[in-house]
Amino acid sequence: MITYELGKRKIKIPETDIERSMKILGITKDEAIQVWLEDEGYLENEEQEELEAKAKKNRITATIHQASAKDPAKKTQKERVRKEDPTKELIIAKTAEFLKDYAENVTITNIGKLISFKIGEDDYEFNLIRKRKPKKGA
Repeated sequence: MITYELGKRKIKIPETDIERSMKILGITKDEAIQVWLEDEGYLENEEQEELEAKAKKNRITATIHQASAKDPAKKTQKERVRKEDPTKELIIAKTAEFLKDYAENVTITNIGKLISFKIGEDDYEFNLIRKRKPKKGA
C-alpha cells in the first residue's frame, strides 16, 4: 500500500493498481497516482467530468445497462419422464397390501415412493428412498 497525503487526508492506494496503470498506460508513478485519485473521486479532472456529462446527456450508460435481446426466446420446460424402478414399485405395492390390515385410507400417492394412510386419528406417510452406491475412490 502506498500512503498519499492529500491536504490533511492520508489516502492508502494499492500498489498493484499503480503498477498496473504504469504498465498499461505507459505513465510515471506520479501520473498513475493522479489517475487513481481522479478515478476514485479524490481529485477532479475537467476532461473526465466533461465526458461524463456528455455521456449522461446522451443517455449512453442507460442504453448500455438496459440492453437486452429484442425477442428473448423463453425456454420451454421439458416434460419429465419418470424412470421405472420395478424393485421400488414392488416394495411399495407389498407394503400397501400389508398396511391395509392395520390402517385405513391406504393410498399409494407415488407409485415408486409414497404411501399415505391413517391409523386412528393420526395421518402417516411412508416414503421409500434408495441410497446411492458410494463413488469409487471416495
